Amino acid sequence: MRQSGIPFALGKREPTPTMQPVLQIDSRDNVWVALRDLKAGEIVNIGDQSVKISTDVNAKHKFPVQPLKKGDEVILYGVLVGKASEDVPAGALLHTHNLKHASEPFGIDLYEEGNHTWAAPDVTKFAGRTFDGYPREDGRAGTANHWLVIPMVFCENRNLRVLQNAFLKPLGYAQSSDYEDFAERLAKAERDGNPITDVLFESHDSPEARRLFPNVDGIRFLFHSMGCGQDRGDSNALCRLLAGYATHPNVAGVTVLSLGCQHAQISILREDMKKICPEFSRPVYTFEQQQYPSEKKLLEDAIRKTFEGLQLANQSKRVPVPITKLVVGMKCGASDGFSGISANPVLGHITDSLTALHASAILAEFPELCGVEADLIRRCRTKQEAERFIRLMTDYNARAEAIGSGFSMNPSPGNIKDGLITDAIKSAGAAKKGGTAPVADVLDYTEPVRTEGLSLLCTPGNDVEATTGMAASGANVILFTTGLGTPTGNPITPVLKIASNRQVAERLPDMIDFNCGAVIEGTETIPQAAERLIEVILETASGKYVPKAVRLGQDDFIPWKRGVSL
Repeated sequence: MRQSGIPFALGKREPTPTMQPVLQIDSRDNVWVALRDLKAGEIVNIGDQSVKISTDVNAKHKFPVQPLKKGDEVILYGVLVGKASEDVPAGALLHTHNLKHASEPFGIDLYEEGNHTWAAPDVTKFAGRTFDGYPREDGRAGTANHWLVIPMVFCENRNLRVLQNAFLKPLGYAQSSDYEDFAERLAKAERDGNPITDVLFESHDSPEARRLFPNVDGIRFLFHSMGCGQDRGDSNALCRLLAGYATHPNVAGVTVLSLGCQHAQISILREDMKKICPEFSRPVYTFEQQQYPSEKKLLEDAIRKTFEGLQLANQSKRVPVPITKLVVGMKCGASDGFSGISANPVLGHITDSLTALHASAILAEFPELCGVEADLIRRCRTKQEAERFIRLMTDYNARAEAIGSGFSMNPSPGNIKDGLITDAIKSAGAAKKGGTAPVADVLDYTEPVRTEGLSLLCTPGNDVEATTGMAASGANVILFTTGLGTPTGNPITPVLKIASNRQVAERLPDMIDFNCGAVIEGTETIPQAAERLIEVILETASGKYVPKAVRLGQDDFIPWKRGVSL
């Protein structure tokens, strides 16, 4: 099991050639991207076209090639991403003071049956490859073998915590913590009357805990704040979400805790599990607290039965399964101005490669597809899927606008600081994760992946809500690009963190698994980086490489609340 991420995240630093200072992403663009900090008065050129920089422009930010008048369109990635809110000289920084969000209107008239063509990448290198996974009864394959403990309602979170404390350390799933040691030494200093300023934090390489059940990768606990008190739409959606996790190929069995009187009933969960996986035969143990004489008896039974389930789960072993069984979720978060020109296009090449290999990819985050709807509509295989995509996008945005928001308000302060000024700029770069392959299916939140190729999944852009949704839809590996750094993980699906630039990969080595900065530096092409990353995916799917988020215990789980609390 590979614990060190150095070969993937940082690697050997190659001599960096003189890097081109600016980039035109698409031949239709009327703005360029600064690849390094540019000073006023500096002259930059691409081919025979030169621009004199009229204000300082930091790396990752954009500037117009020709002067813009107020109301002029700004084109980036070949699409409309904004309009000038005032006159802007050539070579001047584009920012919130002079650029406002704008995007092209879209509708079903853009769909033309059989019109989309694409050039599949050469995947000869990966044809016939396998990974060591866990075949399941419905034909899917797991990249991990977890036992899952879920509450039907937030009232059971305390009991979940009791089970977590009861199992993790005794069964070898919790390592000693440097932070616990630090706090204990601070407490000792306080008891002994010594100054706590003399106590220094010490980091130790803890030996890997010896698991009682070596073939069970983890016991995961899905704490949440839902199940009752919301409208029935949200409680039913929670049941579908939990059913997606319970039947997930990375899950060997499930312990379910229920209070008894809540909206989210065990019977609804079972019905949803049967819809997702009619062949389901893995163990599910349910415990309803209001049917027990005491909490103590409930927990005693839950611990005993879960232990029996772990004994069964430990009988599973990894075996070679074809690469076609991969279902890879594509996500970006804490993005920067380089995400859309390095890490996200690398994921796009992987999406196309998975499609060519008859595997599956998921592109989620519908608020971050604002401005590229036309391209995705044209790429839909059927008119029915195009219409469904349009309906989900427009309904979602309308709900957001009804509460005073909307897709145009999506960029975060961190995004804006690092060059993603409008939602259309952010979206055009985010959509690069979807490559150029045909859209095979369009899924609403909690719907399972039904086909090979690229599926669009309606989720928020929120990092954890999106990864939570992709895992429920069947992603058995998630690729997560970032330009600024984020620790996001998932309880059951390994999440690989992909840096858009070398600086964040080297600054946050405890978070980052893979560095795409060489694409910006000009020492590696997008296809070359994608091939390297596919090898990391296969090692991760085989359990040979453990992603940083898994090592950190980053089990993030947030259901999407689309309704209201009552």
